[in-house]
Amino acid sequence: MDAELKDRIQKIDGLVARIRGGADPELRDAALGLVQTVMEFHSAGIDRMMEIASESGETGWRIIEDFGRDELVANMLLLHGLHPVDLQTRVREALQKVLPYLISHGGNVELVEVADGVVRLRLIGSCNGCPSSSLTLKTAIEKAIFEAAPDVTFVECEGVSELVSIHNAA
Repeated sequence: MDAELKDRIQKIDGLVARIRGGADPELRDAALGLVQTVMEFHSAGIDRMMEIASESGETGWRIIEDFGRDELVANMLLLHGLHPVDLQTRVREALQKVLPYLISHGGNVELVEVADGVVRLRLIGSCNGCPSSSLTLKTAIEKAIFEAAPDVTFVECEGVSELVSIHNAA
């Protein structure tokens, strides 16, 4: 995720935390209500824009697919639950992208499960005697998954030589 986008997301999180921590319950509820209403308004508008694009046929669907690949737009769509590609598909695509690297290191990965933002994987093989094979494979997999699916909250990798759990820092 690019630094500017990450800073914006952190700023939003910080402001919402400040609102939630406010001393005046009426003001806090009003501010949170405002944030929620603006989010719902934006969600409805974005959803309608995607409907209009889809009504353009194949060209519109290509545009929607491009939305899903653009980092800024994809994060906004995820925020509103409108990403055009489901989580499991995005995780599978990420694993396919990293697969040549894993194979080149004598490894492979099996997707066991994707549920509630948690990805369970089984690492297979090794790095031909490389003592840091688990770490090498895990790092490549982690990066690919969190880039393709920032809504993943936890990745659990079993196999190779140890059980490795990875939390999304985003």
